[in-house]
Amino acid sequence: MLEKLLSADRSLFLALNGLHASWLDPVMYWASNGIVWLPLYFFLLGLVIKTFRLKTIEVLVAVALMMTISDQLSNLVKNDVKRLRPSHEPALAGRVHLVKEYRGGELGFYSAHASNTFALAVFLIVLFQKRYRYLYLLMITWAALMTYTRLYLGVHYPFDLLSGAVAGCLLGWFTAGITIYILSLQRQGINPA
Repeated sequence: MLEKLLSADRSLFLALNGLHASWLDPVMYWASNGIVWLPLYFFLLGLVIKTFRLKTIEVLVAVALMMTISDQLSNLVKNDVKRLRPSHEPALAGRVHLVKEYRGGELGFYSAHASNTFALAVFLIVLFQKRYRYLYLLMITWAALMTYTRLYLGVHYPFDLLSGAVAGCLLGWFTAGITIYILSLQRQGINPA
């Protein structure tokens, strides 16, 4: 059963990774890089500051902890599962479309990119759901694009990405819930520590 799922994942990867265009290569390469998204990050930081004012530090600490947990959890799972990225899979040599010969690290399950971006997206969606109702469109589009670039670049299978996205969504939702709870306690004058 597991071998059938892995085979289907490999086939889907090859089909989707094969849908590439030379003009899209640099776009996907740069879209995968977090530094390109600095204007978005500054915009989001502005929303946090505008909304939470003196409580901005608490929100930023929650984000920092969440991102650290997301990234490290992904690394723990990668080192435990030891599934090679398609870009490192000997059976796929010559069949994977790579951009600028970028291959990523050796292990790929599950995607830290997918986990991190979906964690941040869901965290902000939950945090701002009443105030900025249309922010979810921006955040989901950004997270989906960041995640798709990893498949396009040939460094993750679809299941790596889906698993990372689910892990990130759960972590983002959980962290947002805790953050909202702590902020509400502080508003009531209760020190949660």
